[in-house]
Amino acid sequence: MDDEELLRHSAHIFLPEMGIEGVERLKRARVLVVGLGGLGSVVALYLARSGVRGLTLADADLVSLSNLPRQILYADRHVGLPKTQAAAEMLASFGYAGARIVAERLSGPRLVEEALRVDLVCDASDNFATRFAVNEVCVKAGIPLVSAAVIRMAGQLLVVDPKEAAAGCYRCLYPEIEEEAESCSERGVLGPVAGALATLQAAEAIKVIAGVPTPLARDLWVFDAKEMESRRIRRRKDPACPVCGAPSSP
Repeated sequence: MDDEELLRHSAHIFLPEMGIEGVERLKRARVLVVGLGGLGSVVALYLARSGVRGLTLADADLVSLSNLPRQILYADRHVGLPKTQAAAEMLASFGYAGARIVAERLSGPRLVEEALRVDLVCDASDNFATRFAVNEVCVKAGIPLVSAAVIRMAGQLLVVDPKEAAAGCYRCLYPEIEEEAESCSERGVLGPVAGALATLQAAEAIKVIAGVPTPLARDLWVFDAKEMESRRIRRRKDPACPVCGAPSSP
């Protein structure tokens, strides 16, 4: 690192858990952010400003006026533009010009292709179908996954780490569930709650990349902003999980 980089990242370098080696790991890391809404747009900003040079940003949606209270990376002038385009423009304004954008909803072979390009995936999507698909790809490929979700005034966060197999995966928590059709606008979401979960999701991603141990590789963290309560719940692999459970006998 040159003198400018040392100064820019000095706050991280001074952390005994990270040091120069942790910052160097961030520089080398390749991260896929799936979804650029209230979670992903903030995650992308923090990872970019923290020195992650290999960002891939994936989203198929356009910026809408109702997004702006929680998707704080975007401005009014971005309404109607693809979120990937708006995110890349804003990151470039902060001096980050290396984002790779994928303006589509990743699924099937395309999701596998993009996941295999990176070292870590941040799932910031807003539906169970995508979360299940991202989880399955990451588990099968052995790629660490940091998954966050937020709705109304609550959120949750976990890390699926290949080194913590006994903790299971995202699908272990939700073996059967019916997808809710409403969007965040219809169900409601408090903007700062999305920002809080996104900030912590970025922190967990940075910790995983830098090699800092996290209890969320074994636990699910749940936050209730209405009551201002949070708790950690120990996760256990479900032997019947269709993704990470024991393979069925032929």
